[in-house]
Amino acid sequence: MSFRKEMEKYRDVDEDELLKKLSEEELRRLEDELEELDPDNALLPAGMRQKDQTKKAPTGTFQRDNLLAHLEKQAKEHPDREDLVPYTGEKRGKPWVPKTKVVDPILEDVTLEPELEEALANATDAELCDIAAILGMHTLMSNQQYYEALASSTIVNKQGLNSVIQCTQYKPVPDEEPNATDVEETLQRIKRNDPELLEVNLNNIKNIPVPTLKAYAEALKVNSVVERFSIVGTRSNDPVAFALAEMLKGNTTLKSLNVESNFITGAGILALVEALQSNTTLLELKIDNQSQPLGNKVEMEIASMLEKNSTLLKFGYHFTQQGPRLRGSNAMMNNNDLVRKRRLEGGPIFPKCRTNV
Repeated sequence: MSFRKEMEKYRDVDEDELLKKLSEEELRRLEDELEELDPDNALLPAGMRQKDQTKKAPTGTFQRDNLLAHLEKQAKEHPDREDLVPYTGEKRGKPWVPKTKVVDPILEDVTLEPELEEALANATDAELCDIAAILGMHTLMSNQQYYEALASSTIVNKQGLNSVIQCTQYKPVPDEEPNATDVEETLQRIKRNDPELLEVNLNNIKNIPVPTLKAYAEALKVNSVVERFSIVGTRSNDPVAFALAEMLKGNTTLKSLNVESNFITGAGILALVEALQSNTTLLELKIDNQSQPLGNKVEMEIASMLEKNSTLLKFGYHFTQQGPRLRGSNAMMNNNDLVRKRRLEGGPIFPKCRTNV
């Protein structure tokens, strides 16, 4: 209690006033006392392991050229160190003599028939490369030429030895042409139920507004003609996915839906898959390659929903975990087996679609 009472008088002390009254020497001593250093810590730089004790004022400005000239002069004036053993130029040991190439007497005495001798003497470099490749020295030809030589009886190496160091020339592949689909016109055709519009492809059209994509979903809800709808690479997000999920609950014609390579998160994907419980006509759903991974929890829920569905035949998504991947694959296999069984029995392949009230 006495110690606590002793410390009570320092509670209202103004530290700033005390620091103002200290001299420069006292401030330096206070700084040295407050500085915590660890000279044994090898992880700290040298400047942080010891106090800075250099108080010497600089003697002048630094002149690099003068310093280099001084060092060069000092090096030239320094005498060379004498060798412990003086060099006399005497050669010791046996001089190196290259070994002469030993020719195998059996190979040296090999003689060919006159017809073969004449054929080899008149053969071109390309023909010699083909012969060497047939005998096992296929490194004289590129891989493409080697496999072409195995499948053909003609000479494929037209350039001889010069073709060995050349890479295979690949044909340039032209860029894919931009999607020429008229977004507004196609939307109006869907709204008026155009009987010739069976497929809608909006792939890789980057500037479609989100309200327009939601309008597509709203129009497809009552459309009875379009069977395939694809919006790959259109920067669609969760609001578009939620609108498509509502569309699947009311549409009875669409058979394929592709929303790959977009910005749909796990919530939007779950809404799409969950909507399949109210849809018996969609046969194919592709959701792969979104901007961010769905996660293990979402994949488990997707696999659980697929097991409850009996009409979806193709599901385009690469599961990252083995468990959901196996469950989803088994669900699609069971649905395809069920369709095959119905086809063999002669009954309806798919259950009757519900009618909208």
